[in-house]
Amino acid sequence: MQLLDGKALSKKIEQNVSEGVKKLREKSGIVPGLAVILVGHDEASKAYVGMKKKACDRVGFYSVTHEMPDDISQEAIENTIKMMNNNPNINGILVQLPLPKHIDTTKLLELVDPSKDVDGFHPYNVGRLTTGLDGFVPCTPLGVMELLAEYGIDVKGKNCCVVGASNIVGKPMASLLLNANATVEICHIFTDDLKKHTLNADMIFVGAGVINLIKEDMVKEGAIIIDIGINRAADGRLVGDVDFDNVSSKCSYITPVPGGVGPMTIAMLLSNTLKAAQVAAKESR
Repeated sequence: MQLLDGKALSKKIEQNVSEGVKKLREKSGIVPGLAVILVGHDEASKAYVGMKKKACDRVGFYSVTHEMPDDISQEAIENTIKMMNNNPNINGILVQLPLPKHIDTTKLLELVDPSKDVDGFHPYNVGRLTTGLDGFVPCTPLGVMELLAEYGIDVKGKNCCVVGASNIVGKPMASLLLNANATVEICHIFTDDLKKHTLNADMIFVGAGVINLIKEDMVKEGAIIIDIGINRAADGRLVGDVDFDNVSSKCSYITPVPGGVGPMTIAMLLSNTLKAAQVAAKESR
């Protein structure tokens, strides 16, 4: 069994992004800018945004966080997004999810300029991903593909089981795997007999938010396990969706939690924002 070390790879990607920022600044005078909208006081969201801010500082980005109260109006958030769409110093716009229930999340995500949609959630970018065209890809599944590439793992022809069908992880993960010529099954909360599907898989990608969802008897010998889940256990530890202690002995490769997919998500956000700034620099010539 070999661990897929996302922490180490994320540092390499950060270094590459940092070098790209220097080249872009020297060539065009542009410094990549990332703006984040943070609504409410969700502790996990605040911690995640803080990590993003530190990562931006490390690579030399300009970054700004718009913190808003829980009872902020839909109109006020929309006006902030429109302002950022028109701000040439902002190359990436990120709306931190989840949002309060009174906010129409879909409308906000559709309002973000697709050329600044570094989270890859706008229908324009979703469509380009689905059809295999270049665009912005959601950071977590994109990070998974980078991690596989780093370890020389080719998904072509592999039976891949994606557990979880969210717009943020499951669906884009499946699209990336299809684009790379894998055979893909998507399982979700209504799937009958999950074990039947996972046992047939050469590779399992799980992001369902359920502790120990994938157990030892659900995994075939030599399978590759990508644990995208992150949960807080009763004892305070961060754990994934896979029963790591028992499943890892059967795997050829597995991602740890923490230190696997998590660091790759922020690394891909940086990479996407640099890409947006590079495109903007070309278009401004």
